Amino acid sequence: QVQLVESGGGLVQAGGSLRLSCAASGRTFSSYVVGWVRHAPGKDREVVAPISRRGTSTYYADSVKGRFNISRDNAKNTVYLQMNSLKPEDTAVYYCAAKDSGRLLREASEYDYWGQGTQVTVSS
Repeated sequence: QVQLVESGGGLVQAGGSLRLSCAASGRTFSSYVVGWVRHAPGKDREVVAPISRRGTSTYYADSVKGRFNISRDNAKNTVYLQMNSLKPEDTAVYYCAAKDSGRLLREASEYDYWGQGTQVTVSS
């Protein structure tokens, strides 16, 4: 089992940047695929970027490709999401989610463990 805590959200102007962090508890963190999932009001949850166990494979939703970068440091039990060139449509609650899996997971329903979320608001 793993517990996840997100941080780094906030209010930023369009074009700005934020870096989200997801700190995990547990000695087997490297066994988990981790994804950043966002949920905006009135919209479905969207997996914006998952990362493989060792960080060697990633995936980006088309909506964030070229602007967001996911990385992980297993020695620190932490996953990061660097968000650049932010747009108002990136406004959402961002969750860190994890599953003991060897696959990159692109559906929010596939994840077993979730953090409490961190709000990201991008003003125009």
